[in-house]
Parts: sequence; structure tokens; C-alpha cells
Amino acid sequence: MTGTENSVDRLLITVAHPDDETFGTGSLIAAAVQAGVEVTVCCATRGEAGEGHGLPAGADLAAIREAELRTAGAILGVHRVVVLGYGDSGMDGTPAEGTLAAASTAEVAERVAAVIAEAQPDVVVTLDPAGTDGHRDHTAIGQATIQACQALPALRVYAWTVRRSVLARWFAELEKVRPGSAHLDLDREGLGRPDPDITTVLDHRDLRALRARAMAAHASQTAPFDDMAADLRDEFLDTDCLVRIQPAWAGGEIEHALFHG
Repeated sequence: MTGTENSVDRLLITVAHPDDETFGTGSLIAAAVQAGVEVTVCCATRGEAGEGHGLPAGADLAAIREAELRTAGAILGVHRVVVLGYGDSGMDGTPAEGTLAAASTAEVAERVAAVIAEAQPDVVVTLDPAGTDGHRDHTAIGQATIQACQALPALRVYAWTVRRSVLARWFAELEKVRPGSAHLDLDREGLGRPDPDITTVLDHRDLRALRARAMAAHASQTAPFDDMAADLRDEFLDTDCLVRIQPAWAGGEIEHALFHG
């Protein structure tokens, strides 16, 4: 196993919204469970600023999305789901009081540290703290998680990310298939991780069917790969790219596994 000598018994995934755990790290979770690793998912919000496809007027989107999170987690084999209860900040505008983007990094880090103390993970994976996908809530949970882990230098910490070249192709496809998407209003300068930053590349193509079942559980939302060209879907769904944050990457051969099994 390249670059991952230590065994892993427990994994903590921290995300911003219901569906991040599946649309983003779903195959990583499934691979961990397959290797006998106990997985906890910590979700900062209940995603009430999301889309709400096919729901009647007045439906409680937050409750629906939390239920979808728990259903998808069960499909993937998640041991425990923790919801921090921050409000969903949305994509832009001044974040309302009580939302994730309005909270200080130190406050959110303290909440995440409490989950770490309870879950006792060997590895933590969070969303990219560098803001490489343009979503402020993803950046917020990533930065807070990294800060929470700094007091535990033996803890291995990774950021799940998307290559810059792949994200550029995704935006080009999005302009064709969903020209009204709010994602197209983002400033795309610098989005996505440059290839030299990637420290860990995991081949998860054998988990596509299971991940598809979990994605279907998020019926109120549109998966970011829906209606995309098949080769672009393969780029997103066959391979996961991570950046090792702690211990700091010193260079060398790329990692291709995180778990024994």
C-alpha cells in the first residue's frame, strides 16, 4: 500500500450539506466500509437552501434533505451521521445569522473538535479548504475541520477536491445542459486544484453501482453529473482526488490507497 503504512479503523468525513457526502465522497465512504472501517459523517447544515425538486409547496426541505442524508449514508454503510445544525448559507449574498458562512472558523472548529473527540477517527477527510469549487459553505467546513485537527498532529487529514482541468470541463458542459445554473455565476478564476497539488488518487470505479443507489436517495437535488457527457461523468465518479493536509505532504510517490483491506 503506497504511502499508507498505518491501519485505519475509523474515518470521519466532514461536509457542508446533505448530498456532499454522496455526490462528493460517496465512493470513498463505500471503499472504507468495504475495508472494515467505521465511518462517521458530520454534516454542518441541513441544506435548506438547496433545490427541492418535485416537492409540494411548503415542504420542509431541511427535514427532507436530512432524511435523504441518512438514507444515503445507510446505503453506503455509514455507522453514524452527525448534523451540526448550522443554516445553509446559499451561494451568494450576505450570509444570514446562524448560517455556516456567518459563523467564525473558530466556532465551527470547536463543534467539529467535539465530533472528533467522540468519533476518535484515525483519518479525517473534509472538503477543500482552499475554496476550489467556489461554494463558501464547502470552504467553511474545510477550513474549520483543518483547524480542529491541528491540535492532533498524529491524525491524518485530507481534503477531497476536483482537478482544475476536470472542473473547467464541467463548467463548459454546464453551460450547455443547465444554462440557468447558479454555479455559472461563480468567479471561476482559480477554481479546481492544479495537478501538482494532488497527493492521493483513488480508483473507485468498482463502486459506481453502489454510489448510484446512494445518489438516487438525494431525490430532491440534481446531481452535478446529470446530463453530462459520459467521459466527464467517468472522471468524476471513477476516481477520487485528495490533498493530504496533515502530516504535510513532503513530495514523492502519489498515494493510491487509504485503507487496509
